[in-house]
Order: sequence, then structure tokens, then C-alpha cells
Amino acid sequence: MSEGDSVGDSVHGKPSVVYRFFTRLGQIYQSWLDKSTPYTAVRWLVTLGLSFVYMIRVYLLQGWYIVTYALGIYHLNLFIAFLSPKVDPSLMEDSDDGPSLPTKQNEEFRPFIRRLPEFKFWHAATKGILVAMACTFFEAFNVPVFWPILVMYFIMLFCITMKRQIKHMIKYRYIPFTHGKRTYKGKDDAGKTFAS
Repeated sequence: MSEGDSVGDSVHGKPSVVYRFFTRLGQIYQSWLDKSTPYTAVRWLVTLGLSFVYMIRVYLLQGWYIVTYALGIYHLNLFIAFLSPKVDPSLMEDSDDGPSLPTKQNEEFRPFIRRLPEFKFWHAATKGILVAMACTFFEAFNVPVFWPILVMYFIMLFCITMKRQIKHMIKYRYIPFTHGKRTYKGKDDAGKTFAS
């Protein structure tokens, strides 16, 4: 391999200006993501605000219904992954290896581990809205369609998918939200000594 053949290298073996620019841009973006991690409510409010702006834009333009339908399907898939456990209990039903969800009250506490963590859910949902918003600036994505049919399809798909997810949750007895380990009230710790 000769000098300058690797990705991002210029003729002289140093990273090219374009490569350095996009690397730096990626670092800044990741830094902002890292700083936003603890602010869950603020992140979701911003995403809801973006959704509202997108819906107003689609309403005012009276078009881009296919893009909106695709965005709805994408968000539905993200939501189902958010509600699903990382390890599907139906696959673990026959084997005894690996952790499973607690099924009895006296079993050891195990927090619910999602297939799609909250932060990744938020990040993907927000990126989806921004991509859909960008699509509304291009007439090529404005496919003429009778939008009430798409709304009906989406409602049917949502109901069928959520019914299946709820049946799965009932069958394997899990709730996709963990409120922390249960604490039990009892006698004071025998090892404690009280100063007189």
C-alpha cells in the first residue's frame, strides 16, 4: 500500500482537510449529545416541539403524506423496540442459561433491560423527524395520495402491533418500566449501636 492510499489521507500522509473537518464536526456533535444525556425531559420536549413544527408544516403545505406515514411507521418500530426486553423471554423459555425476567414475587430483583434504550430511542426519533422535515423541501417526495387511507392504515397497524405487544407482556409477565428495587420494612439492623 503506497503513501496516501488509506481513507482520509492526503498525498503527503497527513489527514486531509475534509477528513479533519468531518472528524471535528463529529466530535462536536458527540459532545453535545453527551451533555444532553441527563436532561431527559428537556430532550423529549424539544423532540415534541420538532414534531409539532413538522405537523404544522405538513398541514400548511397540504402534502408529503407518504413521508409522514413513513415517519409514523418508523416511530412505531422504535416504540415497540423501546417496550421490548433485550432478551426475548420466548426464546429463553426452553433454555435455562442466562438471565431472565422475574416471574414470581419472591424472585431476585432484575431491572428491565430494553432492546432500545431511552437515549437511543430519543436520538433515533429526533433524527427521523429532522430527515422527514428535510424531505418536505423536495417536491420529489410529495407523492400524491389520498391521506385518509394512510391514516386508517396507520391506526390499524398501531392497534394490531400494540395488541400483540401487550399480549406478549401479559404472557411473559413483564412491565417495561422499572421503578427500582423493592425495599422491605422490618426490624432495625441488629448491628447498629446508639450513642447515649
